[in-house]
Amino acid sequence: MTASATRPLLVLNVVGLTPALLPRMPRLRHLAATGSCAPLRTVLPAVTCTVQSTMLTGAPPSQHGIVGNGWYSRGLGEILMWRQHNGLVGGDKLWDAARRAHPGYTVANLCWWYAMGADTDITVTPRPVYHADGRKEPDCYTRPAALHDELTAKLGTFPLFEYWGPRAGLRSSGWIVNATRHVLHAYGPDLTLAYVPHLDYALQRHGPDDPRAYAAAAALDGVLAPLLDEALAQDRTVVVLSEYGITSVRRPVDINRVLRRAGLLEVHTQAGMEYLDPGASRAFAVADHQIAHVYIRDPDATHRVRAAIEKVPGIAHVLADEGKKTHSLNHPRSGELVAIADPDAWFTYYYWLDDTRAPDFARLVDIHRKPGYDPAELFMDPLDPYVRLRAATALVRKKAGLRYRMAVVPLDPSPVRGSHGRLPTQPSEGPLVICSKPDTLQDTVAASDVKGLLLSLAGLPMDDPSGRREEGAA
Repeated sequence: MTASATRPLLVLNVVGLTPALLPRMPRLRHLAATGSCAPLRTVLPAVTCTVQSTMLTGAPPSQHGIVGNGWYSRGLGEILMWRQHNGLVGGDKLWDAARRAHPGYTVANLCWWYAMGADTDITVTPRPVYHADGRKEPDCYTRPAALHDELTAKLGTFPLFEYWGPRAGLRSSGWIVNATRHVLHAYGPDLTLAYVPHLDYALQRHGPDDPRAYAAAAALDGVLAPLLDEALAQDRTVVVLSEYGITSVRRPVDINRVLRRAGLLEVHTQAGMEYLDPGASRAFAVADHQIAHVYIRDPDATHRVRAAIEKVPGIAHVLADEGKKTHSLNHPRSGELVAIADPDAWFTYYYWLDDTRAPDFARLVDIHRKPGYDPAELFMDPLDPYVRLRAATALVRKKAGLRYRMAVVPLDPSPVRGSHGRLPTQPSEGPLVICSKPDTLQDTVAASDVKGLLLSLAGLPMDDPSGRREEGAA
């Protein structure tokens, strides 16, 4: 099969897109109406890194090893959140399968996770500049290296502080969309993967039923429209999918504080601040939206740990060995127990009992040092009357090239209105997949079947590294 014989694809990961939101997005709704659309059956946990890895490998978490957006490394004694290297992902990748069938097949990855070190031809991924004096500047990593200056000259510096944090918004998704348009025009890859996160921010801030969430959906649809039009004009098959739906929440669950009060979690103190001590703790949790991996140092303490958490209001289920096996979470990176929140609840990472003892990073956007996910980073502290002045002062110092500290994140999690991670209770709250080709999608598509679907749409055979091969049906 020659390069011209493959059918070029554009795959847009529009995070948070659900059947309930599709009516608010006329351009995507038209794509679904003229093409085909089906529910997508996601995996547990329904979080970014896990679902994307399942889609791109066709394997469950028990095989590819991405059991969440982060986990505890028992060998390092550290909690690893939001790491970027593709070597962490096990399994056979989509682009490897494509190239076995068709040597020379080209792939572009714009901001799907674990892009660093991935064997893709074109890569664009957020990558801050960490200066030696402690300053952090927005930027991105690209491959080929020359693409960095092409995109920066055309679109400006990647808007990292609009990609996550209190200022997160449409600008970052617009930058990614326009970068995708540039890559399609200048490089023409066979497969282009683009991650578009804007809905994720609005839905976590406001909840899925808020008028501001509807407005965000409509605005994003307008940004996507030129890309969709250009891709279809280039005779590309377009696939739009989402990883999960976001549901309304009102109850934060402080699972680590429960474990600390039970005498199971330990901290150490420096400069008057408390830090989680995972190596000394008999148990602690890595909170990840509506899922928490609970790591237990002493197996004999498992029953005590389970008793401490399973009756906590807001916790629906606690999975042990059999439950983890049922949900394909039986991987060495998983916690000994996995807690699942109620539909209207989610897990904080907080472990301190007095806010005056909180570590300084708790008030910052600091996704790597926090031992769990913190959606409060999407907000400025509403209880601080000087928060905007504080932010403005920090911004002045930043522009002057001085060290600065943007300590604006609240320690009160109550503003969060949307979350995800558990499996959806009804299809309208779950993810979906849209294809520009009619009659392609008829039944529910499993996340693990996305890899095969994309190979089929490209006109490539489905195979595995052992040599078994099945011809694509599209």
